[in-house]
Amino acid sequence: MHQIERAVFDLRRGMPVVIQSANEHETPVLVWPLEAIGSDDWSGWLDQGADQAALVLTRHRLAALGHHFRAEAACLPLTGTALPSPDELYRLASEDGAAPDRRFDSPRPAGAAERGALALMRRALLVPAALTVRVDNSRLEQLDAAVSQGQFLRVAAVDALRCFELSAGLVRRVSEADIPLAEAAQTRFILFREADGLREHVAICIGQRDTWNDAVPLRLHSACLTGDLFGSLRCDCGEQLRNGVATITSLGGGVLLYLAQEGRGIGLANKLRAYALQDQGHDTVDADQVLGFGEDERRYGVAVDMLAELNISRVRLLTNNPTKMKALADGGIEVVSREGLYGQVTAQNRRYLSAKANRSGHLLDEMLGCGAGRGERKEGSGKTAPLLSHR
Repeated sequence: MHQIERAVFDLRRGMPVVIQSANEHETPVLVWPLEAIGSDDWSGWLDQGADQAALVLTRHRLAALGHHFRAEAACLPLTGTALPSPDELYRLASEDGAAPDRRFDSPRPAGAAERGALALMRRALLVPAALTVRVDNSRLEQLDAAVSQGQFLRVAAVDALRCFELSAGLVRRVSEADIPLAEAAQTRFILFREADGLREHVAICIGQRDTWNDAVPLRLHSACLTGDLFGSLRCDCGEQLRNGVATITSLGGGVLLYLAQEGRGIGLANKLRAYALQDQGHDTVDADQVLGFGEDERRYGVAVDMLAELNISRVRLLTNNPTKMKALADGGIEVVSREGLYGQVTAQNRRYLSAKANRSGHLLDEMLGCGAGRGERKEGSGKTAPLLSHR
């Protein structure tokens, strides 16, 4: 776990890490994040017998480049000596309309080390793409020396692949204070920190604990800086947040878990990249996939851990997202009932909401109106939907 934590922070600083497969016949792989890479950092490892370098991408990004691949990830091997610049590599990993040229061979399946590299990129909230160099036997001694001197950090591929699981159950309750809110005068904020220290989440406990219902009203709210704080019109997150607090108050109190999962788990930087792609015509799901992400990168194990720390096992869930219901049930939390929670439908967010209904299965028929969730525009759809609905 400690090695994985260090690897995540090294990658966020643009430093390479070494990933070692459990297969004794596979030599180590040097990995660079494409968000921050200089040619001087890696070109030397392509000389003097190093194996061919490769660009490692997810199947979603490969599809955007015109390669339809069944495996979750694949390598685009680099050929020859005319290597792409760091800017060219980054464009291949993130920009719409980019395409590999003759400097790249056809895709081949990614090995455990390469797949582990992409898992670490996701954990580090970076674009899920990496430059890798598989170091051959002639340079293993040099690589071992670099690791021993602290130049590179070495992690096991099996641990990299499990980087999201290693901290399960290790969330720590750090601090708390009473913070009265406009919608809930009696509110206590409890901050939890994940084991790697990268993410902090807040449990917002509303009302008196001893007066809560047996099935505690609960909202899982993923952080949205643009919507929650600045009132962005591109989503309904800010309204859902405030309506969630008000609804929990009206139900006699409960909990809102404010989870650090910006942009459906891809982080703020990638969310802004996705917004730029949406402005070019992609919907919210396609934009994430052009960047190499899946439909929804959020994970709710930390929510289960926080509820366990709060001794909550039965909930009345405020959500439109069936995935949240399943995640809690899989974690041993009894979901007694589900109730919808809506914001307003506006000209700016209707396409976003329709994509959530059509592509992600969110339960928004009541909000969007019959047929509107399938991309049809109802007469009079410019009117706002009810702010709140329970069922």
